[in-house]
Amino acid sequence: MHKRVIIKLIVSLLICQLAGFVGSLFTTPSIPTWYASLAKPSFTPPNWIFSPVWISLYVLMGISLFLLWEKTLHYPGVKTAIVWFAVQLGLNMLWSILFFGLKSPFLALIGIIVLWIAIFLTILKSFRVIKLAGVLLVPYLIWVSFAAGLNYSIWTLNS
Repeated sequence: MHKRVIIKLIVSLLICQLAGFVGSLFTTPSIPTWYASLAKPSFTPPNWIFSPVWISLYVLMGISLFLLWEKTLHYPGVKTAIVWFAVQLGLNMLWSILFFGLKSPFLALIGIIVLWIAIFLTILKSFRVIKLAGVLLVPYLIWVSFAAGLNYSIWTLNS
């Protein structure tokens, strides 16, 4: 691999992991306090599962971003796919702020619905550029679908 390609891959991975880090700044302090006090549905995974799942998803997202970036911005659809990628990444961070930072499952539910739509559109736009870039985001959409159900259940149980 050329040095330029390796740098693009590392930057893409770091961008996505940074989004996870920003979210964790709001999440981590609330886990043993506010989140622990919430009523949760029976299908709530143990707390330890969230970190490895999200790290793995951010790696897949980073590879997807790298594949898009490698196509060059002159390739049809790349700019649109990258813009949608950036939007969903921002919404991803926003969800942590809404749920854990503001301690608002209701606002987070609205946020995760918008996030789900943005991920879906990112997958569609990425798939048109390079199929693998879109496919790599499917596990993320599946996890966010599960998280939306969990978010909804937490909201209803604690309203």
